[in-house]
Amino acid sequence: MYQSISTFFILLCLTFSSPANACDVERPITFAGLDWQSNAVHTAIAEFILNEGFDCRTEVIPGTTIPLLQGVARGDIDIVMEVWPDTVNVMWNRGLRDGKVIEIGVNFEGASQGWYVPAYMVTGNNALAPELKSVTDLIKYQNLFTDPEEPKKGRFYNCIAGWNCEIINSAKLKAYGLSQYYTNFRPGTGVALSAAIVSAYKKRQPILTYYWSPTWLLGKYEMVKLEEPVYDSEVFSNLIKQKNPQQASAYPLINVVIGANLRFAEDAPTVVDFLKNYQTSVDIVNELLANMYDRKLDAKVAAIYFLKKYKDYWYTWVEPIARDKILLALDTVGEPK
Repeated sequence: MYQSISTFFILLCLTFSSPANACDVERPITFAGLDWQSNAVHTAIAEFILNEGFDCRTEVIPGTTIPLLQGVARGDIDIVMEVWPDTVNVMWNRGLRDGKVIEIGVNFEGASQGWYVPAYMVTGNNALAPELKSVTDLIKYQNLFTDPEEPKKGRFYNCIAGWNCEIINSAKLKAYGLSQYYTNFRPGTGVALSAAIVSAYKKRQPILTYYWSPTWLLGKYEMVKLEEPVYDSEVFSNLIKQKNPQQASAYPLINVVIGANLRFAEDAPTVVDFLKNYQTSVDIVNELLANMYDRKLDAKVAAIYFLKKYKDYWYTWVEPIARDKILLALDTVGEPK
């Protein structure tokens, strides 16, 4: 009985307080539906919080990086939950300079990219290449990574065709003097790349691949990143400018930011305040994505999992009124299967 009375008064208070917590804008808030899982999960988390805690309507426009970020600059899209500034620096910096977009805050720090091999290749009693530590060691190990289509060369699994990292990795193969020893294999999709890695891992076969974090794959499988020369901004930027680069360096660690259209941000200060507080970590996102993969959860269900498990995180993102409304909404949602 006391619980029923308590719930009644909570609902009553929320009912009368809701006008003060109404959404900043009357139209749906549009998110950039970038085509990778971590962005999909962050978008779903933000959507749930805005829907339930702020009485906002939301929608997601799917697409790839460059068209969607251009949409943010034009005002067709309001929010993008993952901007990797170093991989889209020219276009994004232009939007910042022209006063069309803003960076609201850091979603997570220390996102990384690099060249990986499975841990079983370099550690343990049965390691096939215990001395493989660096990209400079790859020449002597080319026969371990034999390309079935060109058996005289090893195969390097590059980034997805059409992504900026594919261009960077192709330049690195030249700069490290590896082009004559390794084929530059470009998967058509992220799914194709992860499938190749998982297949090799399950069979305990050698594979040399580019990958990035946070991802479900690095949350689930133990991979070792090969050493490269320390990141140098000038050397790195020259990689894609020079036809035959002679130097390369490691990818920089990236602070992935939340971006927005400037005019929208000016019209929606309460939403912006929430997004300024929104911050996760690489470890949490890796764990979340690995769980999503293992349990075959879609992004919306994974968002519920996050909101129920990591309350200590998101409690600090919103005011008490919004938090109570979100908690009530979560109570009506069953546990992810």
